[in-house]
Amino acid sequence: MSKMVDSTIKILILVSFLVLVSQGYSECSSNNLSIYQYLTGNQLRLFPEYRVDIINNCPDCIQKNVKINCPNFGTVEFIDPSILLSVSGNVCLVTGGKPIVTNVNVTFTYAWSDSFIFTPNSSEISC
Repeated sequence: MSKMVDSTIKILILVSFLVLVSQGYSECSSNNLSIYQYLTGNQLRLFPEYRVDIINNCPDCIQKNVKINCPNFGTVEFIDPSILLSVSGNVCLVTGGKPIVTNVNVTFTYAWSDSFIFTPNSSEISC
């Protein structure tokens, strides 16, 4: 009888462990946002134009209220505020806070003398 109880306890522990591990793999964070940037080859008012793609790489969840670091960001090109909006000197809100689904690019272009470094700041995960 004790062998059966020991086996049952071991199976329950193993199943619990596997459930915890699998939940850890489906959790996402703003680190699952990729930001790519490259020159478009166009110019606006003698400034080179850059394209920025922001992608949610979380396989199971959407990310909303996505904020990126955009220190000292400037551009001579109009950017639709529903795509990118500066909320403070160094932080910008993406898509007006609306959800970004998995593997869908949010894209904007800007024109400035040099490129800026954009990095994920924060987001709310919704699975």
